Amino acid sequence: MTYYQFIDDEGQTYGSFEAFEVEAWEQHSTGFEPGWYWQACFPGCMPDGEPMGPFKSEHDAIDDARQ
Repeated sequence: MTYYQFIDDEGQTYGSFEAFEVEAWEQHSTGFEPGWYWQACFPGCMPDGEPMGPFKSEHDAIDDARQ
């Protein structure tokens, strides 16, 4: 897992989200399809909402989170 900050229309950062990958062997235990996901949260805190994804790459997940 890696944490990033959201960026508003003016280029200012705020909040944070994590980007993480679910691999094929994890699909059964997580219930998520393989791929990259993002989820709003702060390090050390419980996530805020459900993960968004899957995306083909970490870059695609980060781009989606910042839109």
